Amino acid sequence: MFISILLVAAMSACGKQTTGENGKIKVTTTIAQIADAVQNIGGEHVEVTSLMGPGVDPHLYQASQGDMKKLSDADIIFYNGLHLEGKMGEIFEKIEKQKPTIPVADAIPKDVLLNDAANSSAHDPHVWFSIPNWLNAVDAVEKELAELNPDLKEEFAANADEYKTKLQEMDNYAKEQIDSIPEKSRVLVTAHDAFAYFGKEYGFEVMGLQGLSTDSEYGLKDVQDLVDVLVERDIKAVFVESSISEKSINAVVQGAKEKGHEVEIGGELYSDAMGEEGTEEGTYLGMFKHNIDTIVSSLK
Repeated sequence: MFISILLVAAMSACGKQTTGENGKIKVTTTIAQIADAVQNIGGEHVEVTSLMGPGVDPHLYQASQGDMKKLSDADIIFYNGLHLEGKMGEIFEKIEKQKPTIPVADAIPKDVLLNDAANSSAHDPHVWFSIPNWLNAVDAVEKELAELNPDLKEEFAANADEYKTKLQEMDNYAKEQIDSIPEKSRVLVTAHDAFAYFGKEYGFEVMGLQGLSTDSEYGLKDVQDLVDVLVERDIKAVFVESSISEKSINAVVQGAKEKGHEVEIGGELYSDAMGEEGTEEGTYLGMFKHNIDTIVSSLK
């Protein structure tokens, strides 16, 4: 109810949709992965705001009053969907009646979406970890921007083609680098189950202590079960995530040590959030390359 009141108030205060300076399309996104696609496609014709910055967990994110203004000021909103932004569903339902509010994951063919093992009616929302899947989301961004400003349709299409070429090059880079990891070592252990699309695309077995959402709980049995796998399969490295506390994965490392098996932290991966704006890891391509290089250097 409080969210509804805030949203109505923000809408009333801001009135009609506006555009940014120099006639730019004002875009608000939830996660930075989407913002990166919008900026690359829209170029100088868009003014992009991402609600969720570095280190922010979208599963647990709750919109602030400031976020409501950013949403109400936007000409168009892009979010991931598939319940990634689990606590913002009511907001999207209300605001989509006012302006284009686009869940980019809806552009991905249903037959390639992965199911949530804990809920057969739900899908894994971490679709950006398969570049071939993410290309569909990029197409959706291009389509929606072109509909808002048809005069720029050709420019948006050219920008999208250039961006998609870079994404395909990164996909090839990932496959080449992963080839250097022995197949038996292609086991990716992380704090939560964000890398299933990555695993399917690049040939990894993926294990997460928590489920698809960090909103799910984990207990001592979950830790012990994962420890047993590390010991039995002689897995040497596990990974922390930039948007999640290291506490859970450290419990796994300590549990393995108590059984006489040394496991190291292989490095920090970007899962639900990207790096700081202005850094290489603050871009989709830089984030993806960082993850590939970190995984390969620890497991090969």
